[in-house]
Amino acid sequence: MSDPDSHPVPTRLDHLPSFLLTQSARHVHRMVFDRLDAADARGHHYRMLAALDEFGPSSQVELGRRCGLDRSDVAAAVDALADRRFVERTPDPADRRRNIISLTRRGRNRLTLLDDVLTTVQNDAFAALDADEREQLTAMLTKVVDHHTRAVHEQRAIVHES
Repeated sequence: MSDPDSHPVPTRLDHLPSFLLTQSARHVHRMVFDRLDAADARGHHYRMLAALDEFGPSSQVELGRRCGLDRSDVAAAVDALADRRFVERTPDPADRRRNIISLTRRGRNRLTLLDDVLTTVQNDAFAALDADEREQLTAMLTKVVDHHTRAVHEQRAIVHES
């Protein structure tokens, strides 16, 4: 086995799931980034549009939390999306210091286009797997992510109890 740059790696690495996952993630991340870039989009823009579509209007702070973005990055991303009229920013009637971000019709159309881009990328990135294998991979990765997410939440709860 070799890494993405075709340099040989020690054979003891090629059976380690963590190594293989990292190598796969590098390939897939590059593919996703390139395809979104060609569509004049970024991954965090897609996540924000998807969160607004699924959960409805949200404060910038809540939107950032749902998308795993730092507070300072959310404002810039919202600005970029608002400039293109994919989202609308209005003052929160309950707290005028806070903005509520809403998905526009244009943003919903953009989200649909980006869904198609990402579907194509998933098909290309995982072409070596048949449909059942993709389902299994998704289930296994979900299980690993859920395990670590639970562990983080449990650790935070212990810290807060202290």
